Amino acid sequence: MSESAALQVIANLLYAKTGQEVTESRRWRVPAALHGIFKELRIDSLEELARILQGTHSADLPGRIVDALLNNETYFFRDRNYFELLMQQILPAIAERRSATRRLRIWSAGCSTGQEPLSLAMLLLAEPERWRRWSIEIVATDVSAKAIRAAKAGAYSQFEIQRGISITEMLTHFAKHKTQWRAQDALRRMVRFQQANLLNGLPGEEPFDLVLCRNVLMYFAPEARERALARLHGALAPDGWLMLGAGETVLEQPRLLRAAGCGAGLYQPLLANERTGLGRLAAPV
Repeated sequence: MSESAALQVIANLLYAKTGQEVTESRRWRVPAALHGIFKELRIDSLEELARILQGTHSADLPGRIVDALLNNETYFFRDRNYFELLMQQILPAIAERRSATRRLRIWSAGCSTGQEPLSLAMLLLAEPERWRRWSIEIVATDVSAKAIRAAKAGAYSQFEIQRGISITEMLTHFAKHKTQWRAQDALRRMVRFQQANLLNGLPGEEPFDLVLCRNVLMYFAPEARERALARLHGALAPDGWLMLGAGETVLEQPRLLRAAGCGAGLYQPLLANERTGLGRLAAPV
């Protein structure tokens, strides 16, 4: 088996499990990302790994390979201007619209090791009067089992805790334990973490007022991105908001979502009258 054929085996696995593609610009990092697995299996090439993968009966090897290839880069309040937009415009608008039910549902899709949903929880805890007696649910999902285990633990290194939050936020919401900082119970109780594949279903049947899926779709193949956007649309309340990353758009699903007009990366479902004349809607598969 050639190196290019072995790389294709690995790329096919990643796509099948996550919808992500190994583009030309990402190929160089594959062997480095798999170094730990190479060492564990006592091999030193993609060709050997591909042969083992094709002949293995190990239930967890494919998942561990996928975990190693995923980019779990994240930090607290990543792109803080997005969170300022949430705090100043989007969350107040949701609070007004849901004042009768006092219920708020948020989905952090592709949450990695948990910093994004915990940042959302900190935003809400910073305004106790606004959210007093509200039922608040933050669901956070990621395809990576390793990332979700770390998110559930809620423990961060000194380097991780210093990325994005102030000293006041750190001391208010985290407690030092040996070499790590652990999220306080009040913060952790606000988020429910679960492993889930964005392409294969939604976390529950009730719609969400706000969905964050930032810096995730950029790694998807075009057809997978189309399916993912349909899933995200299906998860939104008719007046909900979808927040994508700065370099992401909804071009693959223009019949389902439109720019919200209140900030880059924010989208809302198209209303029925707005879809008139646009043809048959694309449906999740």
